[in-house]
Amino acid sequence: MPDRPRGWVSVRVRPDAQAGAREACLAALFAVGSQGVIEDGDALITHFPPGADLQAVHAALTEADEQVLIETAPVPEVDWTEAWKTRIGAHQLGSLTVAPPWLAEGRDPATTIVIDPGMAFGTGEHPTTRGVVRLLPRHLPPNAVVADLGAGSAVLAIAAAKLGAVRVFAIELDGDAIPDAEQNVERNGVADRVYVFEGDAATLLPLVAPVHLVLANIISSVLLEVLPVIEQALVPGGIAILSGILLEERPTMLALMEAQGWRVLDEDPEDIWWSVSIARA
Repeated sequence: MPDRPRGWVSVRVRPDAQAGAREACLAALFAVGSQGVIEDGDALITHFPPGADLQAVHAALTEADEQVLIETAPVPEVDWTEAWKTRIGAHQLGSLTVAPPWLAEGRDPATTIVIDPGMAFGTGEHPTTRGVVRLLPRHLPPNAVVADLGAGSAVLAIAAAKLGAVRVFAIELDGDAIPDAEQNVERNGVADRVYVFEGDAATLLPLVAPVHLVLANIISSVLLEVLPVIEQALVPGGIAILSGILLEERPTMLALMEAQGWRVLDEDPEDIWWSVSIARA
């Protein structure tokens, strides 16, 4: 067993069958710095980082169990800057496709939303984003003015612009998300129609009103707080598309929205999430 590995190393331990040996080896692994152990049949598997004292690991294990069998193997190096990209896919959502830059080549720019995954929420990977994009074409009138609350990466604002909105206000409270949103707007060629603002939705929405459509992918408690502001911002007959709501919250949200004078137009459930379009009753 090498003293100090230059990379991560996997350690597989097979304790003796005698009573208490397995527990003793498990305790020994944690005592010498293991951060987690997987049980694989009669074996215990853990990993140690570069520079770990494997001789100390060996000594602790043999002291715990003289009959223990220890196998080590280097962990193959992975380029995580590239490997994480395999987890991001392209999503066909009606007439639009949401894709990262490395999957956007060859696609029609008019119907492709290119989002570079960064700090901002909204890459098409989450059901709440997909739900709003699926509902959007059904409720976007010609020459619409749209407000996107909690815009994150601006994916929904960009979708509205590519579907024909003439002006879209992307409002985001998190200042760290603003550069990503602005970059995505430029990348998608909609900077002449999409305007990114940093600030509180309840404060900024009245300043950009009236609007024909409000998009709000925010947690349900915030949605309920901002619904009265949305109502005041919409033109007569205007519509709101809401998401960020758990499917289990649907009955409660329906009752609360009805109490505020809203009626449901469309629903889009996916996995544990619920997206909904609403208008004044």
